[in-house]
Amino acid sequence: MRLHRLDLTAFGPFGGSQSVDFDELSAAGIFLLHGPTGAGKTSVLDAVCYALYGSVPGARQSGQGLTLRSDHAAPGTRTEVTLELTVAGRRLEVTRQPPWERPKKRGTGTTVEKAQSWLREYDTVAGAWKDLSRSHQEIGEEITQLLGMSREQFCQVVLLPQGDFARFLRADAEARGRLLGRLFDTRRFAEVEKRLVERRRTTEARVREGDSALLADAHRMQQVAGDAMELPELAPGDPGLAEAVLAAAAVARSTSRELLTTAHCGRLAAESAQAAAERALADVRERARLQRRFADARERAAVLQERAGDHRDAQARMERARKAESVAPALELREAADTEHTGASARAARARELHPRRFADARAAALAAGGRRGAGLGG
Repeated sequence: MRLHRLDLTAFGPFGGSQSVDFDELSAAGIFLLHGPTGAGKTSVLDAVCYALYGSVPGARQSGQGLTLRSDHAAPGTRTEVTLELTVAGRRLEVTRQPPWERPKKRGTGTTVEKAQSWLREYDTVAGAWKDLSRSHQEIGEEITQLLGMSREQFCQVVLLPQGDFARFLRADAEARGRLLGRLFDTRRFAEVEKRLVERRRTTEARVREGDSALLADAHRMQQVAGDAMELPELAPGDPGLAEAVLAAAAVARSTSRELLTTAHCGRLAAESAQAAAERALADVRERARLQRRFADARERAAVLQERAGDHRDAQARMERARKAESVAPALELREAADTEHTGASARAARARELHPRRFADARAAALAAGGRRGAGLGG
C-alpha cells in the first residue's frame, strides 16, 4: 500500500481544511511525523484509518463518530476525510463523512445527518475517476480484501499508536502469526509448506511400503538362508532399515556362496563316485551275462548229449530214406503196373462172365496165335 494524498476538513484538532501530500514527503524514501503534544499527529493517523475502515482506533471511536468533528470547525462546515492511495496495483480514492449535527436550514435547532462514503478508482485508459460504490459495507469489504487486514490488525501493525506496539508484542504467537501472515501474504509459503508436508507424508508412506516389501523379501531369504542371515530389529519406516537389511543380505550371500562352493565340490565328488560305481556295475552286469550264457550252453550241451541216440536213429532213417529215394521211380512204375494189371484182370473177369464162349474162342485164337509166333521164333 502507498499513500498519495490525505485531505482533512473539520477533523480532530483541524478546524479548517488541511492537505498532506505523502508523495512529496516520501520522495526521499522515508519521512518523520513530529510536533508538540496536541498538534494533531495522532489525528493524521486516525484520519488514514478512518478513511480506510470508517472508524478510528482507541476511545475516539465512541459516540458513532460524533467525537471526530473538530471543536474549532464552523457550524456549517461538515467533517470529511479523503484519502488517495494505491493498493494491489489499483489507485483508489476513499471519501468518508461521519454523522454530524448541523443547524437546521429552517427554524432553530440542529439535526443529525447520516454518515456517507464514496469509493472511486482511477481509470488509466480513460484518464478519469470512476465511481465504484457508496455502500459502507461494500467499501469496507473491498478495502479489507485489498489490504488483507482488518481494522484491528491494521492498527496493530501499521499505525501502532499510543502503546499498541507493546500490545502487539505481548500478543500470542498464533495471533501474531495470523496477522503477519496476512500482512506479508505468506499464503504461498503456507501452500508450499502444505505441499511439502503432503509430499513428506506420501514419501513416508512409500518408504514404509517399500520397507514392508523389503522386510517380506528379507524374511523369505532368511527362511532359505537359515542361521546364515540375521534380520535387524527395525520396523518399516525406521531409519537405516534398508542399509541393515542389505548388510544382512550381503553376509547371507557370502555365506551362501561358501556353502554353494562346498556343495559344488561335494557334488563333483559324488558324480565321480557315481561314475566309478556305474563302471563297476557295467562290469558286473557283463560278467553276469557271460556266466548266464555259459550256464545256458552247458544246459543245452547236456540236453543234446541226452538226445544223441535219437539223433543217430534219425540219421540212420534219413540214410535209408535217401537210398529208398533212388528206387522210388521203379517202385512207382511197379505199383502203376500192378494197378493196371489188377484193373485188366477185373475187366477180363467181367468179360468172361458176360461172354464165356466168345472169351473161350478169343482165348483159343490168342493161344493159337501165340503158338505160331513161337514156332516162328523157334524156326
